[in-house]
Amino acid sequence: MSSRTTITVLYKTKKALEALKREESWDEFLLKLIAEVQRFRREKNRKKLSEIFEAEYDEVKIKKWAREYY
Repeated sequence: MSSRTTITVLYKTKKALEALKREESWDEFLLKLIAEVQRFRREKNRKKLSEIFEAEYDEVKIKKWAREYY
């Protein structure tokens, strides 16, 4: 059996979340929200990495060296 907990939020925050969750349970809604935030962050990090890899080789090499000795 899973244990349960309570999260205290402002009334207006709860109302905004209830409008988004509709008929889903809080568990279903929050798990989907977590998955969406993780997907968004992964995509953001992929974009940052692609910018780094598009840089000139010497620039990347210098940045790596700077991190190792900073």
